[in-house]
Amino acid sequence: MKGLNKIALATAIAAAPFAANAELKAMNDSAMGNVTGQAGVTIELETKVSIGQFKYTDEGSFAVNGIVLGGSGVAGGTGTDLLDQLKIDIDVADDGDAIIHVGSLETVDHDADPATPEIPVPIDWGMTVDSMELLAGSTGTDSTTLISNMSMHGDLAALDMTVDTATDHLNVAVAFDIDDMDFDVDFLAIGIRDLTVTGAGDNFDYDGDGLTVADGTEANEGGFDLTTAEGQLAYGKLSKYANVNLDVYKGAGLGASTAVDVLRVDVNNVYMDVAIGAVEIGGTSIGSVALDNLAVTDTKLAIYGH
Repeated sequence: MKGLNKIALATAIAAAPFAANAELKAMNDSAMGNVTGQAGVTIELETKVSIGQFKYTDEGSFAVNGIVLGGSGVAGGTGTDLLDQLKIDIDVADDGDAIIHVGSLETVDHDADPATPEIPVPIDWGMTVDSMELLAGSTGTDSTTLISNMSMHGDLAALDMTVDTATDHLNVAVAFDIDDMDFDVDFLAIGIRDLTVTGAGDNFDYDGDGLTVADGTEANEGGFDLTTAEGQLAYGKLSKYANVNLDVYKGAGLGASTAVDVLRVDVNNVYMDVAIGAVEIGGTSIGSVALDNLAVTDTKLAIYGH
């Protein structure tokens, strides 16, 4: 598995805080056999995370201060302060692929039919950031506040991650929305109020065949059969929520670049609608902004040091 050792190490480090408070017990060979014979592991989680400061330093520094991540309540939403009702399913397929699905413990019976799939309740989340700053290095004292008073909350409908051992690609697919986001861009005297991010809706042609659900002529949109309950639920997640799908892996630079062993990020697709309730300059609103059917596709990034 070329290049996956670092991913495995990062995963182990990320999992450490959740194991820190667990009771550790020795397992005999029989018990280990029972564990490895199971279909996978499920982790149920609720948490709230606070970070006083995140700082990246080159010669100068970029600092993010006062980070809080939890339920939508931390940012003024209707939920609690806890990021909760999370269910994380982890499986290793027969071909060695790692499959991680983050879903919800809560479901809603949408049609009173126990034979049809139930609808998972999206996970509400919230985040606040006091400020983001540029700081001078050891030879100076200057600083610039880029962004302050950031507050946002919304819903996470799905998060799926797959590590493919055949290609050494990490694929990430996420469906989410932002119900409300506010922040100030201090050095430009600009304020952003009531920013929302949602799905592109029924009037977007997800599969590029010239037909949309809004036209009333599409029975198979985005690869989902809309004549079935399963297809309708899957399409609903695609159309209602912003969707992002990307691959992350080690590769070469783009075009004429001679760079090798760089961090590659291939953005397969981004589908969303974006609206800003008010753009303020000098504390006065100059109007609103809306982006309908925003689609980003076939986008590639190569990231490396210089």
